[in-house]
Amino acid sequence: MPHPAFDVLRALAIGSQALGLVIIITLETVLGDAARPWQGGTLGLMLTAALILALVRVYRRNRLRKQRAERLGDRDHA
Repeated sequence: MPHPAFDVLRALAIGSQALGLVIIITLETVLGDAARPWQGGTLGLMLTAALILALVRVYRRNRLRKQRAERLGDRDHA
């Protein structure tokens, strides 16, 4: 099965990382040195989002493999 032209998970990953970077830079600009804890929290949220999206991607890939294997198994028994 070919990959779709637009991958929603990839777009979400790129968007969340871009938004996090903008937030980190904005915090530095607005708060100066007081931004450090907020920047750390933002980085933590960015990493959490990346991990969740990676897990969803693995889950989807494994589900598709299982469905394909079941279809092929049904063909062999028909």
